Amino acid sequence: MHYAVADYMLDIVENAIDAGSAVITVDLIDDGEFIKVCIGDNGPGMSEETLKKVRDPFYTDGKKHKSRKVGLGIPFVEQAAQTSGGEFDLRSEEGLGSSVYFTFKKDHIDCPPLGDIPGTVVSMMMFGKEYELVFNNSTTGGRFVVLRSELIDALGSLNDAESLILAKRYIAEHGIHTAEDKGESKWRN
Repeated sequence: MHYAVADYMLDIVENAIDAGSAVITVDLIDDGEFIKVCIGDNGPGMSEETLKKVRDPFYTDGKKHKSRKVGLGIPFVEQAAQTSGGEFDLRSEEGLGSSVYFTFKKDHIDCPPLGDIPGTVVSMMMFGKEYELVFNNSTTGGRFVVLRSELIDALGSLNDAESLILAKRYIAEHGIHTAEDKGESKWRN
């Protein structure tokens, strides 16, 4: 079950990787009023027919996750965004990739917690396939960008515990914190 914004982000990125995307961009924006997430990829994209079906929780293409009988990720994030006074948009074109955009109104009672963003970003970067992931974090206080390829160049790999700890520490030290890290998350100020 999805609980935090980070969970939704990870689920969508995992789908993009499983679909064969070579480049995935994740934008996480806090503009003071909304938490905004946009995830785009250059994967195979979806047909108009499939694009309509993916919003149905009882639909799955059966290709990426052969054992699953349902596809709950998109319907869950769409419902959570709309319930919290936010927005949801999904666009895709065959051969050109897909983009998912969702927002949560920060002061809404149903706004999910942000979750462990540093841990989630590291998780997004450690799948065993070849792909580039660009993570952009923008707040009213500044901007932070990290690329998967840069972390791998600096650390040698993202396959061992020491590298993963260093990557998470690097991301956390650049202003992305959860309530567990610093008492109160900067996203809730």
